[in-house]
Order: sequence, then C-alpha cells, then structure tokens
Amino acid sequence: MLSSWLLCSCCWREEMTRNDACLLLGATGVGKTLLMKRLQKFGLHGSGELGTAPPTLPTVGTNLTDLTLKKRKVTVRELGGCMGPIWPSYFKDCSSVIFMVDSANTAQVSSSCIQLLSVLSAEPLHSASVLILFNKRDMPCTMSLTEIKSLFRMDDIIASATQPITTLELSACSGQGLREVLSWLESITVK
Repeated sequence: MLSSWLLCSCCWREEMTRNDACLLLGATGVGKTLLMKRLQKFGLHGSGELGTAPPTLPTVGTNLTDLTLKKRKVTVRELGGCMGPIWPSYFKDCSSVIFMVDSANTAQVSSSCIQLLSVLSAEPLHSASVLILFNKRDMPCTMSLTEIKSLFRMDDIIASATQPITTLELSACSGQGLREVLSWLESITVK
C-alpha cells in the first residue's frame, strides 16, 4: 500500500514539473472563476461563440484548470479572494501569476494594489512572470485604463518589481481579451 502511494506521489510530482503552474489571484468578486471557465471554453472552441456567461459562486478554496496550449499544458490554480492570508503557501511551485483587478470597483482598487505588492515581494515569486488583468472593462462605470493605472500606481510597481509584468484589459463576461490572456500564457511557457 505504501509503495503504491509513493508511486502515485512520484507520478504527481512528475506531472506537475511537466506542466507549468500558474496562480490566479485577486480579491473576492473580481471575476477569477468566470475567467477560468471562459479560458477553458475559449481554449476548446478557439474563437467560436462563448455564449452567455455561466453562473459562478465565490471560491472558498481553490479551483484547478488544465489549459492545453499550442506547445504544452498549463495548470491554473485559482485561489479564492478570502484565502489572501494563506496565498503564500501556494507560491513555491508556481512559474507565473495572473492577478485580477475589478476595474469597475473603485473602492477595491487600493486594497488590490496592496495585495499585489505583497505578492510581488514574496521571495518564491521573484522570477515568476506576472500578468495583471483589469477586468470588467465592459461595465459602464469603469474608469479609463489611464485612470486605473494611475490610481494603481502601475508605473511605480513595474519599475520596482523584479518580475516581468504585463498588463491587459479584459472582460471575462464578454470574452474581450481572452485571446490575449492565452497568448500571454503561451509566450511565458515557451521560454
């Protein structure tokens, strides 16, 4: 029985090293679960019709999704926003981070900035590639990208970070920006 557990444990570790691990982080309600569902569907159907946005519930734990890209698989682990205090326990084995911000929730932007700074300063993530997604760009009450980047102090964050940082606009609901997210994942896994 112990030998079969060891065999399974070894297979799991081998599988995790063959796949790239990406963490999907952000405050509660920013759209992480919807992004995961949309990326899965978009990846399966290409640029086809995404249909109506599926219902989601706040994640209280983690969700794992395997995305098959052109050259390899990427395992995306979504961590619930309420798990912020224990996010660092997941940093060790990840090669990239997607950090989502709700650009329609101006009250949440400052706290998201503080969360991002703590993620970027974590030792295990000093060389991880980082994608910052400004989500909900389809909402009528969003700030302009220039305004949100200024409020978020993006220029200062990028200048002081050790990681390569990319920023994109997104609407997980409408599908705007999904192709760019998949392209980013493909570009960082090819390295």
